[in-house]
Amino acid sequence: MAEVPAVEVITTAAVHLMSAAAVKCGLAEGPDAQEHLDLDEARRLITALAGLVTASAPDLGSQHAAPLRDGLKSLQLAFREASVIPDAPGQGPGEKFTGPVA
Repeated sequence: MAEVPAVEVITTAAVHLMSAAAVKCGLAEGPDAQEHLDLDEARRLITALAGLVTASAPDLGSQHAAPLRDGLKSLQLAFREASVIPDAPGQGPGEKFTGPVA
């Protein structure tokens, strides 16, 4: 770990959060994808991801931060689509860090 740059550690953590959130939003591949749908868990993961991406973006630079922001926004939109009762604008997962997602 001592030789791994911080950007790689942060990016790896973000990718793990993204992957887990995608599964919990029902976006996994395969016939049993909907069995893994758990929006309560997805909300926690997306909020953690939003905090990480927002806090670390200035240190990551646009080359690394832009794809993480895009992935985060995609997850926020997927969450909104999967919700039976959508959150009010600005109240969705991670939106306290990113602002409303539409």
